[in-house]
Amino acid sequence: SSLEILKNGSIQDLFEPGSMFKALTMASALNEGVITPETTYEDKGSVTLNGRTLYNYHGASYGVVNMGQVLEKSINTGAVFVETKMGNKTFLKYLEKLGVFDKTSIELPSESYSKNTILKSGRDVNFATAAFGQGIELTPINLMRAFSVIANGGKLINMSIVDSVKEGDTITKTETKILKENIFSKEALNQLTKMLVQVTESGYGKKARVPGYNVAGKTGTSQIPFASLGIDKSGYSEKTWQSFIGFFPAFEPKILMLVKLNNPNASTAEYSAAPVFGKLAQYIVNYY
Repeated sequence: SSLEILKNGSIQDLFEPGSMFKALTMASALNEGVITPETTYEDKGSVTLNGRTLYNYHGASYGVVNMGQVLEKSINTGAVFVETKMGNKTFLKYLEKLGVFDKTSIELPSESYSKNTILKSGRDVNFATAAFGQGIELTPINLMRAFSVIANGGKLINMSIVDSVKEGDTITKTETKILKENIFSKEALNQLTKMLVQVTESGYGKKARVPGYNVAGKTGTSQIPFASLGIDKSGYSEKTWQSFIGFFPAFEPKILMLVKLNNPNASTAEYSAAPVFGKLAQYIVNYY
């Protein structure tokens, strides 16, 4: 009898996106020109900021890697390296432009959003974890809108839902307005899209591939904070959100899709959300 089941998770559940967010961090840095896809750095498996040590998943260490490999292997310290190159103020400026601190104002009731006040308090470690999608929270629809900026040539749009499908399949929908343009340059987006295709070709997103098509996407596995589970305790539980976000065909995007699973019985999104995305994408490709 819980009213919880009536909630629309897409617009009402805040979550931490995890490594999916690395794509937005990378796009911002490519746009600023502080890195290129070929930029390398040495990953030692961890990085310490404000007295707090941040680790890669399973404490893995990858040595000298380039930015493409940071996304392919989903390296947390790589996202921190990229954010540090940009600087907190610049990173924050992009997050604001991408609308992650605002409602999308989609035409559905009771949309949630988070101002992420702790992140904005300005500590280096908070910006560093946000660079790989922990300690920053938003709704699935908000992440979709931010990611759509990559897919649609650098434009932030107002989200709208299909109003109705008439006979003969003419879809009427509310007018889509462009809220901000040129957030990312065409060159930065082209570089990033190639990197996101590599994620599904040779990285952790292989199970999201569709034969004959380029899929640009990113996995995300993030620990669920106790607070999100309704437990009055700071810090993170052992439970995870596992997700995959992507668009296809990568260089002429038609479909953007997010698969989000709440604590599935799998170690990471590579084995849970990515295969679901792949099956759905294949179905959609066949349908169209």
